[in-house]
Amino acid sequence: MKFTAAQIAEILNGRVEGNPEVEVSELAKIEEGSEGSLTFLSNPKYTSFLYTTNASITIVNDEFEVEQPVNTTLIKVKDAYKAFSTLLEYYNQIKLNKSGIEQPSVISESATYGEGLYLGAFSYIGENVKLGDNVKIYPHSYIGDNVNIGDNVTVFPGVKVYSESLIGNNCTIHSGAIIGADGFGFSPGETGEYSKVPQIGNVIIEDNVDIGAGTTIDRATLGSTIIRKGVKLDNLIQIAHNVEIGENTAIAAQTGVAGSTKIGKNCLIGGQVGIAGHLNIGDRVKIQAQSGIGRDIKDDEMLQGSPAIGYSDYNKSYIHFKNLPKSMNILHQLEKKMKNG
Repeated sequence: MKFTAAQIAEILNGRVEGNPEVEVSELAKIEEGSEGSLTFLSNPKYTSFLYTTNASITIVNDEFEVEQPVNTTLIKVKDAYKAFSTLLEYYNQIKLNKSGIEQPSVISESATYGEGLYLGAFSYIGENVKLGDNVKIYPHSYIGDNVNIGDNVTVFPGVKVYSESLIGNNCTIHSGAIIGADGFGFSPGETGEYSKVPQIGNVIIEDNVDIGAGTTIDRATLGSTIIRKGVKLDNLIQIAHNVEIGENTAIAAQTGVAGSTKIGKNCLIGGQVGIAGHLNIGDRVKIQAQSGIGRDIKDDEMLQGSPAIGYSDYNKSYIHFKNLPKSMNILHQLEKKMKNG
């Protein structure tokens, strides 16, 4: 799809300096721009590229003034970075605006769906499934029995949503994510063998949640595993049975949360964090990458380390840890002096 400079300026409430009829069909970095591409300049560090770029259109800030001739048409806006982000979102919406039911695919007779459904090839929709308006389900996805999915939800290829799961509005689930697999529940016997504990709960995902590729969210043993509204989960995260994650909490990749732990609102959790089970993590908690959490955490704490301690305490302790060989050498010298009188 092609857009002219005039059309883009109208979308962004900007003004054109150059050819308003020049067309673009792709986006590019300013240093890699080619004919037919659109780019932007917001960081002064990249100003030199404006005079060499082959991009057909460049978005710049209102106050920017060229110091030498340029080959690119300029669109001047209040904030070039925000304007380009707006275009990225607009472009993404157009690119992902698919509709229709591809074949082969399966929709159970008892399933219902709203307007604007896109169902990719080799996908399966189970019994009594309810899909809202503008749901996009990409190829090779599985939606189990009695699943309820709200409006404006995108399910990328290869996602598996097990039975009874509830997904709210405006959610995005990326490729390979698994929602509602059995929790890790086994009961040890007298001779060391393990017996499976049935996992009969479900998963509830509220509105405006993003779930990264390869992330798994286990169904509850009883009750629900709950992901509250606005939560952002990165790729390759493990959320165990009966976990609850509070509103607007963001968790980075390779983090694992063990069963029945409750995480509060507006928390920021770094990559490769391990959180033990049956804990209560307060609101606005910040946990640095590769930390291990084995205790309850109060509101507004900032933690690092394994087991995690206060962030500032960790940094102070790390200075001593780096100097430990030197300190030990001094200690040995003092011991020798004391022995020698």
